[in-house]
Amino acid sequence: MPRPDTHGSTMNKETLTQFWDQFRQKYGVYLHLLEDFPEKKYHSHPVKGMRTPAQLMVHISGTVVRDIARGVAKGAVTADEASEDAIAGGLKSRAHLLAFAKECWEQANMAVKQVGDAELDAMIPTPWNMRFRGRVAFQIMEDEFLHHRGQLFVFARIYGVQPPFIWGFDQNAAEFQPK
Repeated sequence: MPRPDTHGSTMNKETLTQFWDQFRQKYGVYLHLLEDFPEKKYHSHPVKGMRTPAQLMVHISGTVVRDIARGVAKGAVTADEASEDAIAGGLKSRAHLLAFAKECWEQANMAVKQVGDAELDAMIPTPWNMRFRGRVAFQIMEDEFLHHRGQLFVFARIYGVQPPFIWGFDQNAAEFQPK
């Protein structure tokens, strides 16, 4: 039986598989939002002092989803948040942004397939001067993903775009719909 961590989590490979399927569907809603987001607003600052939508999208797809998943699989999160601005600056079109987000998903998905009970139980160092169990890293990933996706939903509304329904999984692209 898996040992609970300090948060009472008992995530093992079986529950990770269930979690990841649900997360896949949430990522599909996020991709739907990216498809609807106005291209000409990617590099604007809808709220002073916050990331631009492009910077936020790079942070979500790259650092939060891809880098945490790969970090759990390889035993250390090595995200480089300092590179996010340069990556975001290079995403000039919707096609480029969607390609980046989908590539990050594929990389994260491949990493999660490599994660087993040992990786979920291991203590994972991060570039944020914190260490936590792999299972907790996935909880943090989800918290960060939903927090930042919420920011993008607000930005979309500021720009007159109706965001997709947060539970509209049946409206996702086929590979992100419920199985």
